[in-house]
Amino acid sequence: MNGGNRVLILTPFFRPNIGGVESYLDDLCENLRVNDYKVYVVTYQPLTARIKAQKIEKKENLEIYRFSWFGYNLFHKLEPYPLLEFLYLTPYFFICTFLFMLKKGKDIDVIHAQGLNAAFVAKFIAGIFRKRSIISTCAVYNFKKKSLFAKVVKWTLKGFDKILPLANFSKAELIDIGLPENKMDTYYLWVDQNKYIPKDKEQIKERLSLKGEFIVLFAGRFIKLKGADIILDIARTIQKPIKFVFIGDEGPLLESIEKNARENKNVMLVKGIRGRELIPYFQAADIFVIPSQYDEAFGKVIIEALSCGTPVIGAKRGAIPDILDKSVGRVVVPDAKNIKKEIEYFYDNRDELAKLTVNCREYAQKNFSIANIESIKKHYHG
Repeated sequence: MNGGNRVLILTPFFRPNIGGVESYLDDLCENLRVNDYKVYVVTYQPLTARIKAQKIEKKENLEIYRFSWFGYNLFHKLEPYPLLEFLYLTPYFFICTFLFMLKKGKDIDVIHAQGLNAAFVAKFIAGIFRKRSIISTCAVYNFKKKSLFAKVVKWTLKGFDKILPLANFSKAELIDIGLPENKMDTYYLWVDQNKYIPKDKEQIKERLSLKGEFIVLFAGRFIKLKGADIILDIARTIQKPIKFVFIGDEGPLLESIEKNARENKNVMLVKGIRGRELIPYFQAADIFVIPSQYDEAFGKVIIEALSCGTPVIGAKRGAIPDILDKSVGRVVVPDAKNIKKEIEYFYDNRDELAKLTVNCREYAQKNFSIANIESIKKHYHG
């Protein structure tokens, strides 16, 4: 293989763990694998999903090494405490990666770290084993400019050969803490535009037993940070005949959503589906809503919905305004009043909604196709 074609992906989170990062990495590894890259993944067994995977999984050009670690869902509980989260994830991950490199280091050209915890590990591993290193940010960190956290991140990332911020919001905050812009290359996520495609909404609705419904879709973890409670409150109070479909399996709000789905005809809960199984719901929905209460790094569900021809109402937080524009959706302060107002507007003004719906597919193909992966791959080769 050519230099740079043997890649080690370092990430605490990988399939069958569920999430946007896991979905992006699965797509990345599959694309690399079928395009003559040899890919190694060092990761943990799922930390936020009750499922076990193979310790070592191999197929052509892909080897995944999963290390067991304690604390189901402890990661989410530690999210408000960065130091504790770091201590939970990073030291043992360093040991796992070091042991892997002792055995496989000669087969690696470049180390690609995903997120800050993996970056801290990669900084030392790349130095010890003299490997090229790049880092992709996978979150928004809201640095306080002169804080110890910001200083540690700056010290960690400045040693990488390339820094890949996820969308412009991430790039701006990294520049703000003093990292050099000339070391960065912004990347955007993508979906397979041959899989995520629009179809006749009424036909898909009928197939899903939602014939004739005006559908507002939410997909994600049922937690307040994701805004699931806001959509549920809107569903409880709205007077118009709108169907609110929730897709998900986990989170402290699950019980409340289940109860409302049993008691209210305008609330529907769909459990047990993931990944591309969501495509028919994206295709059927009239509006997709992502009411995040925190600064989203990206929101892959947004581009999945757009690719399926569904306009998006998104939170005015993080990178979401960088992804959406008025031709395909709306960006609003994510409270119940604003989101409800937009939903009701589009319910009453179907012609306006139809214009956005027509624009979605072209917008997604232009901005979020598989071509986006090239902004990552080119840095493997120096």
